[in-house]
Amino acid sequence: MPEIALIKTSSMGDVIHNLPVASDILEHYPNASIDWVVEENFAAIPSMHPGVRSVIPVAVRRWRKSPLCRKTGEEFRQFREKLREKKYDLIIDTQGLLKSAIIARIAAGTRCGYDRQSAREPIASFFYDKAFHVEKDLHAVTRNRLLAAASLGYRPESPLDYGIKMDVEKESHAILLHATSRDEKLWAESNWIELGKRLGMKCFLPWGSEKEKERSLRIASGIPDSVVPERLSLDQAARLIAGAAVVFGVDTGLSHLAAALSVPVIGIYCATDPGLTGILSAGCGINLGGKSGPPSVDTVFQAWSSL
Repeated sequence: MPEIALIKTSSMGDVIHNLPVASDILEHYPNASIDWVVEENFAAIPSMHPGVRSVIPVAVRRWRKSPLCRKTGEEFRQFREKLREKKYDLIIDTQGLLKSAIIARIAAGTRCGYDRQSAREPIASFFYDKAFHVEKDLHAVTRNRLLAAASLGYRPESPLDYGIKMDVEKESHAILLHATSRDEKLWAESNWIELGKRLGMKCFLPWGSEKEKERSLRIASGIPDSVVPERLSLDQAARLIAGAAVVFGVDTGLSHLAAALSVPVIGIYCATDPGLTGILSAGCGINLGGKSGPPSVDTVFQAWSSL
């Protein structure tokens, strides 16, 4: 029974992109035991995968804010002890950053990751016992799958499987994921209002901060039969998404969660290229727009009509 630790800590979209790795491993090694190290805010994501035995939260983002604090030191010590409770057959770091490579180094076992030419931060490759070359011009999901396959000696030939699902009743509502981490990724509020009116169905506009809540309220004020819910946990957001008829989302983690849950999703890209990190769905997913500019409302609505 292989003991395997996956290191993929953040961000939300990156963590979701790593879910197929767990599915692939269990297809080739059905008795494998998989633990996953992830940032505390995203721990709910690998927990959704039935093949992940244990989720080990880490708090690098929070610890960086007060590295010399006694509480930080104590929490780090507890994390290190938890990670070293087991000796793993393989530790696979699909993040390829210095921070993730250091975490892999803390764990006990053979550490695998990207080689110097493949890693997002080349210095990370020096922390691995085995480093593998994976082309950089592939989608993030494919890169993750290829690295794990090279580490364990199989070929990832099966169809894409994120391995998660929610047992919820399907509804006829749409979800408008307008919020994202950078302003240049935002789609104009007027576009969201026009799209919502044309959809002719109940629209939910979830939010994660007060600024996002205000934006949700402004957009909802222009869309009949729209709902701005209370602030949702990640689990609650996943259940809302799983029951939707369609999700429209900018470049944000919840858009990728919709794809992982096999909900029809249309990605709206305004300043980033979806080629390497865009929506990759086992069901119905479409990426629109990119660095050259955002898609029009007509283009987005026609994409929904085609689905």
